[in-house]
Amino acid sequence: MKPLLLLVALALSAAAYAQAPSAPQDAFKPLPERKDVVSWKLLAQVELVKMKDKFVAQFAAGVAALDKKEVKVQGFMMPLEMGDKQTHFILSAMPASCAFCMPGGPEQLVEVRSTKPVKYTFEPVVLTGKLAVLKDDPTGVFYRLTDAQPSN
Repeated sequence: MKPLLLLVALALSAAAYAQAPSAPQDAFKPLPERKDVVSWKLLAQVELVKMKDKFVAQFAAGVAALDKKEVKVQGFMMPLEMGDKQTHFILSAMPASCAFCMPGGPEQLVEVRSTKPVKYTFEPVVLTGKLAVLKDDPTGVFYRLTDAQPSN
């Protein structure tokens, strides 16, 4: 089951991808690890556990400890709004290699709400904000970054 939020991201990413200038050849390589940002390897430490009639996310202790903390994350933008500047978008561990494909599962995506619009780019962006680790979000998202601001 694909959540509606991710389907909207896919559609808007396709529209932005079609209108954007060509991406640089190295834009589709995974990000190198940085010590000053939360690792995507850490965020991937989650498994789905069946509870009653549904599956819920169970996070490793290191991930759960990040809940409600100010963190820095790096990733690739997938717009959820029209326009070249975004205040609500998905940050992905991997760049989109196809305008119609999701670059990963929910453990490789962070929903972002920024305080100021962020210019859409194929290049990786670094953001600082308050991370929510979501165990049972109805949209299927595991992570949400609020009050996000561009960082270095």
